[in-house]
Amino acid sequence: MINLFEKYYTIRNIFLILLESLLLYVSILLTWFIVSGGSRWIDYSGLHLKAAFIIIVCVFCLYCNNVYSIKDITGYMDLAIKLFQSLGMALILLALFYIGFSQASLRTGFFFVYVPVVVAVLSTWRFVYVFVLKTGLLNQRILVVGDGDFAVDICREIEREIDSGYSVEVLVTEKHVDGLDTLSTPHHHSYERLAKTAEEFEVERIVVALKEKRGSLPVEELLLCRMNGIDVVDGNTFYEMLTGKFLVSSINPAWLIFSGGFRKGRVRSMLKRLEDIVVSTILLILFSPVMLVAAIFIKLDSRGPLLFAQERLGKGHKPYRLFKLRSMVENAEKESGPVWALKNDTRVTRVGLFIRKWRVDELPQLFNVLKGDMSLVGPRPERAHFVKQLETELPYYAERFTVRPGVTGWAQVRYGYGDSVEDAMEKLNYDLFYIKNMSLFMDIVIIFRTVRTVLFGVGAR
Repeated sequence: MINLFEKYYTIRNIFLILLESLLLYVSILLTWFIVSGGSRWIDYSGLHLKAAFIIIVCVFCLYCNNVYSIKDITGYMDLAIKLFQSLGMALILLALFYIGFSQASLRTGFFFVYVPVVVAVLSTWRFVYVFVLKTGLLNQRILVVGDGDFAVDICREIEREIDSGYSVEVLVTEKHVDGLDTLSTPHHHSYERLAKTAEEFEVERIVVALKEKRGSLPVEELLLCRMNGIDVVDGNTFYEMLTGKFLVSSINPAWLIFSGGFRKGRVRSMLKRLEDIVVSTILLILFSPVMLVAAIFIKLDSRGPLLFAQERLGKGHKPYRLFKLRSMVENAEKESGPVWALKNDTRVTRVGLFIRKWRVDELPQLFNVLKGDMSLVGPRPERAHFVKQLETELPYYAERFTVRPGVTGWAQVRYGYGDSVEDAMEKLNYDLFYIKNMSLFMDIVIIFRTVRTVLFGVGAR
């Protein structure tokens, strides 16, 4: 793993994007050689600059279609379908661009050859790449020391992700742990000779996943491992790097206090506020016609006000009025009182189904961002009724209110909508990770993920 702009990325993910960008470039050169008949093909004026633009558009569309998430691709046929979908989207975007800038286009017939060439090249490469991942040749060999569910969770996460970059060679625990038998990982039941075990399995890193280290930490054995050059890392820190979230049930205040991150200096705050003002202003200008059309259909479809206003809690638990385009019937909670929106909620209007699916109803929150009640990126704003309940049931829930709530956020793009305390716990895991690692670069990553989520209408209710 490497730490890039205060967010953790696996080297192999960066490698995958860079190498596939190179393959896209090679495919462009190969296609140009074919359509030009090989005559002076490498000297074509502007070819490399035009190729760079095509690559950027293609990579963006591949990202939006989740092609870079190995776990979401079920097989090679699914990969081929997603490649065709992504390249089709790229062709549409390029065609729209070429309408206004025809001089930037390549010769007629280029893309009819380019698309099958790219699909063939990337499919072949991915076959090789996944094969290598499944062999585990590039994985870092680790040993997990643990005495509870936390250790099992780490092992299960690694077994689930073939591109995690790790392989657990052995789990060492002195207690019986539920779920241990469901793992394919070998396990030992004694901390004695831990250093010898690490040497036998040739591990490069030891992950200490003990909920309570006092009195149970095998200090002498771990120290010997460290002296032998084996990296030793805290389980919570490792889990954060591995998954992009916390595990609230396992962390303690001391880990939060002494871990890195949580930087909120004056310059950072000013940059984030500038980001909010500039981006929200641009988005309001771009999407004002969309909001106008949606407003007309809302008024034609059902009785009630155009805007839905509701009190939410912002930074420091300060209440404010959040605005959305109304997507439910008037007085939707008159009978039930405050409730979470449900899947297939009968209170949602016909127009509401559409604007919620494509997040059009969220656009008026950009005015809340301009006003300073919200940020473009942050934890989901919540109502006081639910906050009171969740703060009593979930540890560290109050820490969400150390930053402004966001129109979008890390939890929103990674987990989607939730309607239970269990869902709120899982989203809190992501929210705390964002608060710890928040940066301008991470906000950009979240905004790109939001674009992908909106394009495919995922997670709305």
